[in-house]
Parts: sequence; structure tokens; C-alpha cells
Amino acid sequence: MTAMASSRVLILNRSYQPVQVARVQRAFGLLYSGAAQALDENFQAFDFKSWSELSARAHDDTISTSQLVLRVPRILVLQTYDKLPRTRVRFSRQNIYLRDNFTCQYCAKRFVRQKLNLDHVVPRSQGGRTTWENVVCSCVRCNLTKGGRTPQQANMKLLKKPKRPSWHSLMPILGQVPYKEWLPFIDPVAASYWNTELES
Repeated sequence: MTAMASSRVLILNRSYQPVQVARVQRAFGLLYSGAAQALDENFQAFDFKSWSELSARAHDDTISTSQLVLRVPRILVLQTYDKLPRTRVRFSRQNIYLRDNFTCQYCAKRFVRQKLNLDHVVPRSQGGRTTWENVVCSCVRCNLTKGGRTPQQANMKLLKKPKRPSWHSLMPILGQVPYKEWLPFIDPVAASYWNTELES
């Protein structure tokens, strides 16, 4: 059962627009409850019962129960509501890392996520707010060096002025689509895939 840790399932609304990328556990919950149907590689829709009757052989991702082996669907279509994709990028730690390309905005070095902090350009102690325009990625060393000062006060220079990103600006950083089955539902020009809400 290798799928549970890394696989993701694209969730579409009833109009076949991407609205979320979900973990396998949530996807099966939606499928089992009847809130969604699974699409196979030919884009045929299946409820949980008919999906569980499909052969799990010749498929990379499966999960096992005490009674059967289930294929992990790549795509689900919601049956119960017509949620529309978000039009703005959510202000989150992950999206700040993406906007700044996992790069410290003071020393310009790239780091793995675990070695990055978020820094208030104008510290909260000086009235700085927690907004797109005032929060940047910084490495631990630069964060400690800057402390509770502004970049000017700490004699440090920002790599670039922080601002709210667009989905278009995040596309090159997010990289390639993980599954070929998702491609028909992704419009690179409209950036519909990149406008989907990621589950934590």
C-alpha cells in the first residue's frame, strides 16, 4: 500500500472544473459516501461499489482492506455541490515559500522548506502586519541577524519587494502535472489547475 503517503487525487466540481487536490484518505471518504464518483482513464464515472469491482491489477497505486484491493482514483467528480475554484492565492506558509521560490530574501540562497523561516519585513513590534506585502522567506541565520529590526535598520537588503502573487506567477515553480489523467482538465492558459485549493 504505497499510495497513501504520496498520491493525490484531483477533485472536480460538477462542471468538471478543478477545485481541490485531496489526500487519498479524503478521496475515498468522498467516494464511499456517494459525495463523488471516480473517473477511470477513459473518463467513465464509477460509484464506490462499481469502482471496487474494477481490477486493481496493472495499476501503480492501490490500497488494501481486509476484503479487497482498491485502485486509487486519479480524479473524482463531486456530486453534491458546485464549488467554484478560488480566484485568489491563499495567504499561507506554503504559498509564501512558493512565491519566494524557497529562497532566503536576504542572502539569496535556496533552502529546503525545513530550513526556512518566515520574516516580517517591518517587525510586528514596529507595527508591521502579517500580509503578502510584509512577509518573506528567510533562512534561520538571516532571521536571527535581522532580529526585530527592519532591513534598513539591520543593514540588510531585500532580494525583491514582497507582493501578492498571481496563479500565473506560481506556475513555473509548481512544476509538472503529476498524473497524465489530470491533463484534460488543466488549462495552462487559464491556470485552472494552479487555482485549486490544496488540502493540508
